[in-house]
Amino acid sequence: MVFHAVCLYKLNVIFFFSSSVIGQCLLVQIMPSFHCRLTRSVKLALSCCLVLFLLIFYLLPWTTPLQPTHLPVGDQGTLRGSLPGHDPSQRNCPPGVYSKEELKPPLQRPLQDLRAPGAGGKPFVYQQMFFEERVEKSRGYLKHQFNQFASDRISLHRDLGKDTRPPDCLKQKFWRCPGLPTTSVIIVFHNEAWSTLLRTVYSVLHTAPAALLTEILLVDDASTDDHLKSRLDEYVQQLSIVRVLRQTEWKGLVAARLLGARAARGEVLTFLDSHCECFPGWLEPLLARIAEQPTAVVSPRIPGIDKDSLKFTKPVPNPRYYSRGVFDWALVFAWEVIPEREKKRRKNETYPIRTPTFAGGLFSVSKSYFEYIGTYDDHMEFWGGENLEMSFRVWQCGGQLEIVPCSVVGHIYREHSPHTFPNRSATIARNLVRLAEVWMDDYRFVFYRSNREAASILKANSFGDVAERRELRKRLKCKSFSWYLKNIYPEAYVPDIRPAMSGQYFEYTSWQEIRLIAHLKLCLHATPGEPQVSLKQCRLKGKAAPEQVEISFSSFLNVAMATCSSTRVSQNWVFISD
Repeated sequence: MVFHAVCLYKLNVIFFFSSSVIGQCLLVQIMPSFHCRLTRSVKLALSCCLVLFLLIFYLLPWTTPLQPTHLPVGDQGTLRGSLPGHDPSQRNCPPGVYSKEELKPPLQRPLQDLRAPGAGGKPFVYQQMFFEERVEKSRGYLKHQFNQFASDRISLHRDLGKDTRPPDCLKQKFWRCPGLPTTSVIIVFHNEAWSTLLRTVYSVLHTAPAALLTEILLVDDASTDDHLKSRLDEYVQQLSIVRVLRQTEWKGLVAARLLGARAARGEVLTFLDSHCECFPGWLEPLLARIAEQPTAVVSPRIPGIDKDSLKFTKPVPNPRYYSRGVFDWALVFAWEVIPEREKKRRKNETYPIRTPTFAGGLFSVSKSYFEYIGTYDDHMEFWGGENLEMSFRVWQCGGQLEIVPCSVVGHIYREHSPHTFPNRSATIARNLVRLAEVWMDDYRFVFYRSNREAASILKANSFGDVAERRELRKRLKCKSFSWYLKNIYPEAYVPDIRPAMSGQYFEYTSWQEIRLIAHLKLCLHATPGEPQVSLKQCRLKGKAAPEQVEISFSSFLNVAMATCSSTRVSQNWVFISD
């Protein structure tokens, strides 16, 4: 029996079919004006066929065209080559937006005692400390450079309280087509405190949608602490989607993350540090942006978790400003307030922020794009410079680096790293030489003037072979560093590549310092109320310099600070030979 046509209209479903008897027909749904005599067996067979057809009809997947996006698509050009699995037009997906039920996390948070230590993201408050507790607190600080004593007394499942993100973020909906991709969350740790590591894990489990969270991979970078060995293995057995991967040798962040990336099964890689807490709704905006723009490498906003009290700095409904990542010519990462042009480009709070560089600790990237773009430089050792290397590479090779403000993940910022590795300064300098030699073109000479150790490594040719990375740049047809400065970071102060009088002038850094470029530790200092300036050890880190003020000569030929004026001869500087 072959069905030739199907028509549904109000309560009537009519089937026309052909059989050995020409013209025989059936009208399903009783109509007074029509009647066919059929045997009981034929009626039963037709009823079964009808039920089967209706089931198939309603269970078939609906295919819809790609929905319009509300986030901007980058204008830096399309990716050269192919990215398998990232053509949304080929997907079969239902219409509409995800419901709250579809975005439920895999683990419900236990009921919270609002009076518990640190509850709601509040600071840990000491009532009274005994001698043994003070000793414990001191040991924790010494080992981890944050208050482990407080962390150990705050719930591993602590709730961060009401969702205080901007209204645009709270109203944001996520289309089922193109559907949000799945992700593997990769957390690298080395001798991390038990409470901060597990609070990070539970923070993900309590906030990430179960349908999108493929797994959490804990990558142990050869920890030596006993609690991170068999005890951790036994503990995570109760968490079915958590796996522990181990390196037998301490190789550092780059190697550990590459181990996690190779093992990951999700469509997107999401990297987190091991002392984080995720705010509600943090994951969906990252995945939505990648679904809309597969060449985007996206980072959340990263407010601080106080290292002393573990207070979580919550987002505010009406933020006055946002920050983006930048760098100075010593290749040191820094934050700065986004420029006016970026503010005007963004239509509402859901729009991503274009950032010249990123901190590199917390971000999401399509796994296929991560591999396509060259993952990490696996000859970089331990850590240092890998974030800037990826920043330059992504932008110069056709991708986009963005901060998604509706995604918020807190991070414990420490003044000093608790981990030391052999020849730390030289190792970081070597990593920076590798990125400079591949991505910075002639601007690398500005860097070498700012970092004498890097210049020595270059001269000794002890930074390793970069031929493979240069070939990657050639294969991807990446743009020049000059293009990057002009189009991505036009606000950057760019010194002369080969100045006539090298080492005889200052550089205004991203830390708002007027730094003597020939001597990295010396800066010009100005004291409020005093006209004269002096050359001292740099310690203005992060403090704003006076606006519209520059170096000038006083009538007594002393260097002084004065209001900027292009007509004053004393503010025209000329370099002369000794």
